[in-house]
This record gives sequence, structure tokens and C-alpha cells, in this order.
Amino acid sequence: MTEHATFYEAVKVWLKIGCVNFGGPAAQIAMMHRVLVDEKKWVDEPRFLHALNFSMLTPGPEAQKLATYLGWLLHGVRGGLAAGILFVVPGALFMLGLSLMYALGKGVSWVDGALFGIKAAVLVIVLEALLRIGKRALKTPLMYAIAGGAFLAIFFGAVPFPVIVIAAAAVGFFVAQSSPASLGIKTDIGNLAPPQPDRWRQAGLAAIIGLAAWWLPVGAAVLLLGPQHVLVDIGVFFSKLATVSFGGAYALLAYMAQQAVETYHWMSPGEMVDGLGLAETTPGPLILVTQFVGSLAAFRAPAPFSPIVACIIGAAMTTWVTFTPSMLWVFVGAPFVEQLRGNRKLSGALATITAAVVGVILNLSVWFALHVLFGHVEERSLGWLRWYAFDPLALDLKAAALAFIAGVLAFGFHRGLIEVVVVMALLGIAVRWAF
Repeated sequence: MTEHATFYEAVKVWLKIGCVNFGGPAAQIAMMHRVLVDEKKWVDEPRFLHALNFSMLTPGPEAQKLATYLGWLLHGVRGGLAAGILFVVPGALFMLGLSLMYALGKGVSWVDGALFGIKAAVLVIVLEALLRIGKRALKTPLMYAIAGGAFLAIFFGAVPFPVIVIAAAAVGFFVAQSSPASLGIKTDIGNLAPPQPDRWRQAGLAAIIGLAAWWLPVGAAVLLLGPQHVLVDIGVFFSKLATVSFGGAYALLAYMAQQAVETYHWMSPGEMVDGLGLAETTPGPLILVTQFVGSLAAFRAPAPFSPIVACIIGAAMTTWVTFTPSMLWVFVGAPFVEQLRGNRKLSGALATITAAVVGVILNLSVWFALHVLFGHVEERSLGWLRWYAFDPLALDLKAAALAFIAGVLAFGFHRGLIEVVVVMALLGIAVRWAF
């Protein structure tokens, strides 16, 4: 670090970043680099890059973990808590407002029209993420094979996302030691700083406190409302999701949609697309789309609360169990960050997980396209084989035209994410009113 920052100064900066961190993880990481490294000079370049590498090694939104770690680096535990919380809370409040508007506004013509246009934007946004992550992750034939295998497993075999993550990690873990070049990982890691002498005590204390905080609201819901209540289901499901959330919201969405739509029956496939579109318009991590799912689930099964109160509690539960684990990983792992950087097997596991995520996002792209462009899609199966049946003649020409326009804006004119979403929402309203 080149200059000292007071805790009060850092809090103001983290609050500002939390309110304007639109654009997904790449834009959020670039913003933190510009503010903390270039402008404030609170963190030097090597430390920032080490922190970024560390944030990629654990589940959860990379940008939020990076903020938490940098806050810890500047001011210890209180700094990490301030950075991690302020990075999420503004966007979470914004998302709560949008979720309430969505729940109360369904059936209103202009709301439905805006969501119709946003669906087209989401198709293009997910495709753009697929190309971006694929270009970064798929550097060798083995990585392409892992991505293809992940797509086949989840699209045709309905293999759960956590199983794909574990299998991909196992391949990378074992291959990295004997053939790191086949994974495209670097073998030269440079000099490592000596380990902190009390790192095990710090990690153990963080684990105990973090696990207790993580499960406290879930346990309270079980005691007060019973184990079958929707808030308990929300807490347990999104806690499980938080432990396998490699690759960000795009990778998780297919698995989350499968569970929320088919297992819990909280929403329809179209509503899942709506949720991602709304999440794209808020600051904060894109994984805030989980809050939309949790709030809508609680809104539709509110007893003993009113629907609005249940929606707020469901949003709070979802946000808590989604982001508390990601902060826990940081506080437990921060004392070991230099040593983790030098672990080749761990780097290999991360690389293959990222490759598998590309296949999962491809599955998500196809799943979205079918439900947005063809309306009625029926899932069929024969033994372990699963596929989606649809009528090619039932193509929604209006949705296809809007998706084409969104593609031109994103890929042809390179317009920003927020701009594309807003333009498509307006076009969706116009189409609804015209037809």
C-alpha cells in the first residue's frame, strides 16, 4: 500500500462504489482498480492482482469478495465487513423495490411490455457473457472438451450444477500436477510472502462466527415458522447455492431455474428471465437475481405475514444466505492468500471449473432462447436422457425482432448494458401498445 486511508474515508469510498457499481463483475473490478489503485493509491498493483486471484478461488460473486478482501487488507475485519456490506446493500434495496413493483404490477400493460422487451435484451446479454468468459477460459483442447461435456451433461442429462462443479474441479486438481500446460495455467508464480504466524487462529475464529451468523436466520425461521415454511426452503436452498456459486449468476441461473420452477414451483421460466433482466439494471453483483426469486417465492406463500411483508422478509433471507458465505470464505482464507496463490492443484481446479461454467452458460443461453422465442416449451425425458420439445412454427416474430435489435445494439454498436436494457424495455412497451 502506498498511502494510508482512514476507516471513515474508506467507508465513504465503499458506499460510493456500492451505489454506482453497474455493469457486472468486469466493470466493478475495473472501477475498484481505478479508485483504489490509480486514484487513492491505497493498494498497489501486485496486491490488487493477488486479491483478484484469491477472489476467483472461492464460490460467490468475485467483485464482492474482492471488495471484502481489500477492505480487510486496509482495516482488518471491520474494513472487510464495511466493504462487503456496502458493496451489496444499495443494489439489494434497489432490487427489493423492483421485485415489489414486479409482484404488484403484473398484468399492467406497460409493465408487461417493458418486461417483454427486457427478455430480448437478456438473451443478448447472456450470449455476450458466454463469448467473454469462453474467450478467457477456453485456451486448450482439454478446456473445450470440459466445456462441451458440461453442456451435454446439464442440457441432455439434467445433471445438477453442483455435480458438474465437483467433477470439473476433480479433473483440474489431478491434471494440474502432471500436465498444467493442458489446462493453460501458469507454473511460474514468483516469490511468495511468508505465512502469517497466527493464520490458523484467525481462520478458525472467522469460521465459527461466520457459520453461526450464516445459519442464524434459517434456524430462527425453523423455530418460529416450522421446517416446512417457504422461508426455511429459501434459506436452505440459497445456502446450498452459495457453496457452488462458481462462475457468477449466469452459471447458476440454469440450476436455480430448474429448482425454482420445477422443484419448488415458485415461478415460471419467463419470470426467471424477467428477474435476470431486472438484476441487470441494478448496481451490485448480478447474483442479486437470487433475491428476486426469494422475494417472489415468499410473496406467493406469505402466511402468516401479509404478501408485502413476506416479500421483504424473503428478500432479506435470500440476500443474507447468498452473501454471508462469500464474506465468510474471504475472512477464513485471507490469512492464507499468498500460499493459495502458489497452490498449483487449486489453480487447476479453478481453471476447469471456469471451463465447465462456459458449458453451463451455453445451456442457459439455449434454455432462455427456447422459452423467449417459442413460448410453450415442454420438457421430455427417456431414462437419463432429457430434451426440450417445441414447435418451430410457433416462433414469436415480435420477440425475435426485438432480440435481433438488441444484438445489433450490443454487438454492432457496442452500446452499454444498461442502455440496451432501457432501450429494449421502451421498445417492448411500444410493441405491446401497437399490437
